[in-house]
Amino acid sequence: MKKKLTLLSSALIISLTSTAINAKDALQFKDIFNFKSTKSTQLSEDGSILSLSATPYRGNATGQVYSLSSNSLISEVERGTKPVINKAANWVAFTQVPTLLEKETNKKKDTLKNNVVLVNTLSGEQQSFADVKDYKLSDDGAWLAYRLNKAADKEDDEKEKSESTGDIKDESAISPDKKDKTYSLVIINLADKRSHTIENVFSYDISATNDQLLVSQSYSDGNNNQIALINLNNFQSTTLIDEPGVVASKIAWHPTNTSVAFTVGNYVNDDTRRRNYSLQLWKNELLSTISSPNKDWTIGKTATLTWSENGERLYFENHPKLAAKVKAKEYTDEASLYDFDTIREHKGLNVWHNNDAQIKPREEQQWDEVNKTRHYSAVYHVNSQKAVQLSTTNMPEVALNSERDVSLLGSSNIPYLEKIMYGGFFADYFAVNINTGKQTAIINDYPFRPSLAPNGEFAAYFSNSQIQLKDLKNNQVTPLTKAIQATFADDKHDYPSTQPGYGFAGWMQDSSQVLAYSKYDIWAFDVQTKQATRLTDGKQSNTQYRVVKLDKDQIGFKKADTLLLSAINLQTKQSEVAKLDLTTNTITKVLSGQKRFELVKKAKNADKYVFTSQTYSQFPDFYHTDFSFSAPKKVTTLNPQINDFAWGEKPELISYKGFDGEDLQGVLIKPAGYKKGDKVPVVVYFYRYMSQRMFDFPKMELNHRPNFPMFTSNGYAIFLPDIRFEIGHPGKSSTQTMINATQKLIDLGIADPNKIGLQGHSWAGYQSAFMITQTDMFKAVVSGAPVSNMTSAYSGIRLKSGLARQFQYETGQSRIGKNLFEAPELYIENSPVFFADKVNTPILIMFGDKDDAVPWHEGVQYYLALRRAGKDATFLQYEGEPHHLKKFPNQVDFSVRMMQYFDHHLKGKPAAKWITEGEAFIEE
Repeated sequence: MKKKLTLLSSALIISLTSTAINAKDALQFKDIFNFKSTKSTQLSEDGSILSLSATPYRGNATGQVYSLSSNSLISEVERGTKPVINKAANWVAFTQVPTLLEKETNKKKDTLKNNVVLVNTLSGEQQSFADVKDYKLSDDGAWLAYRLNKAADKEDDEKEKSESTGDIKDESAISPDKKDKTYSLVIINLADKRSHTIENVFSYDISATNDQLLVSQSYSDGNNNQIALINLNNFQSTTLIDEPGVVASKIAWHPTNTSVAFTVGNYVNDDTRRRNYSLQLWKNELLSTISSPNKDWTIGKTATLTWSENGERLYFENHPKLAAKVKAKEYTDEASLYDFDTIREHKGLNVWHNNDAQIKPREEQQWDEVNKTRHYSAVYHVNSQKAVQLSTTNMPEVALNSERDVSLLGSSNIPYLEKIMYGGFFADYFAVNINTGKQTAIINDYPFRPSLAPNGEFAAYFSNSQIQLKDLKNNQVTPLTKAIQATFADDKHDYPSTQPGYGFAGWMQDSSQVLAYSKYDIWAFDVQTKQATRLTDGKQSNTQYRVVKLDKDQIGFKKADTLLLSAINLQTKQSEVAKLDLTTNTITKVLSGQKRFELVKKAKNADKYVFTSQTYSQFPDFYHTDFSFSAPKKVTTLNPQINDFAWGEKPELISYKGFDGEDLQGVLIKPAGYKKGDKVPVVVYFYRYMSQRMFDFPKMELNHRPNFPMFTSNGYAIFLPDIRFEIGHPGKSSTQTMINATQKLIDLGIADPNKIGLQGHSWAGYQSAFMITQTDMFKAVVSGAPVSNMTSAYSGIRLKSGLARQFQYETGQSRIGKNLFEAPELYIENSPVFFADKVNTPILIMFGDKDDAVPWHEGVQYYLALRRAGKDATFLQYEGEPHHLKKFPNQVDFSVRMMQYFDHHLKGKPAAKWITEGEAFIEE
């Protein structure tokens, strides 16, 4: 009796324990819809206000405004997106979009209008303005200007009416470009609610001094077009340019005074590509033209304008004047119908020639960027009134940083356009003097981006397994790392291409030192003595230190600076935030723990930092602190419902060997309520390196990958292994690595060997498709967008970029290392389609039939080969979808089918009808 009582008590305890575990719900697909992510996070310049849009995976966003002074939520805005905080931080403006229901049910999308909602950061009160096309909020928060998103000119209606009734068009009318719409501009004084309306406004902007507004007004016949200044105190107008057809396309106010630059064109010339625009500067009550440095160049309609922060330089864009447009021959009379030249004018043809630098799809893809709207960078020096050309036709790219005042990094890939098709990306690099435009060569035919000193006299780059320093004054190159016992070449590089280094942290502001990375540490190299100083001690603790840059325009470091660093232990994957004092080279860790920390923002003018902290079960909410990091405060709690679900166990690292004996790791997430000794179904998701996700919160969405908590909440373990490859044999090497990794789970008694599934997409889709030709370890595979035949894919085209796929096999991700003619046997060896008869594993293949990375017929080939061999293969063709599913219904559908597929093959659940019978085609 006592024994039975003991057994009964044990059963009761087990039952109660199970009940406690099951008290939390298993995730369902509908639960994913409610999880929010943060978008458009903004921190005010004074560090007092944080704003964001909390956006559920499916549903309406909520705009949020937080006071960091009181650490409280000030206000929430229904459907609030794209927050903007003005400089004074007294207002946050949100674009309020229509409801999801309106978007999904309204077939005429152009009838949906946005509103603007202003939140007063002191009171939390909201003001709403309906039907807003766009808006500008003054820096001091005194003024709001917005265009009403509805017809602004009755003349437009009259024009449409006359055209519909067949009235003769007025040939003297100057018509605006088709996409150039004008609207009524409403100007509101936010203090006293006074308002003023200006009709027919095409472009506008408020001055940095908050007392003026520049407007460009345009009318349907062009006769009354003008560009004018509006005094916001009394709404008096000063006309700057008044001529038929005139229009200002871009406006840029000086950052500190009443000067304003704008580009001016005229609709008189109806050829938009060849219309000449001029750059105008209104300064000291005078209007002047800033001419392009090259008299044969002009400014385009879409050219951008950017002031340096101190207003000493105005960066603008220009381009060579285009030749006159040749008018195509048209059919005009009976004879023209039989004229060969006229007939051939109407041909549809692309000529592919062997001497072309690029294949035609690449030319077509690059047309807008390179031919149609390509602009080149120039700068106008305000004090010297001198314009300097920075990028040119022979060196078209400049890495523009408006705060660099001596030199910029320029590049040109023009000599390598053909080489890129099979060899990867290369360019010539230059130092470009901002004051003279002089180009000084740094390195040619180079696959990586060099680092240029602020003074433009030195450059550093990685070559021949060493960091090289080039003195641009005398072209002398010195290897800096030759005598240092540290790893400066990326030891994870397993591609058949040049091995890269670990990169650069930056330069000292005086250009005396360059800071570079080894595998673990940050090093400072003196440009004069070439002496090296190790600034961190990462190698001893297996920690990788990297500088965190929160100001993208920062120009170098000062000797008295204390830098923020990320510190990641490469063994445990634990991340920390540390500080490096450059005066003493001492390191202080300020954020640490079994989490992942990420520094997000720094207030521009205040000692205020925002960061996130996350784990697999902790959403990366925002925290704020000062530079001491001594007392961080949590700001947001966006997904408290996490606690309602059986999420899964704490992730752990699993160690195993790669194909060549290398030590590798994978992240294992056991199912919720896992008990030691249980053998559970496992879904393996992979790509290349995955163990760095040890402390990542999973993406709460449905797409081409498994939703991890959905699986761990419903009885599955998720395993994310690292994969390594052998050049020439990527298929077999990744297969052996995967077998080793998965076998480790079996040996540990965690994985049920009869219940292991595999899922991968793109490159991992290929690997998973290949692996089942070599092993029967997996009981079901879901393969997204796989290449199945490298012999056919080799000479295919990546539709998104227009590039030939050859580079991907010879030097890129597919890692063959030779062309098809040199080693056809390697292309066959690594192609699963040739071994379809060896497959014994059920496979579900997914492709979008508009895939712009992998030709979708690669999936068709594999499916047909498997079908012919009598194998269990199902193919999901998602219509109109690219490489990753974009349409919400398709994302949901594939996620449901993936779960159903694994549930059937790994858990033995009854098969959904489509798994056993498919689905018949139905014409809608």
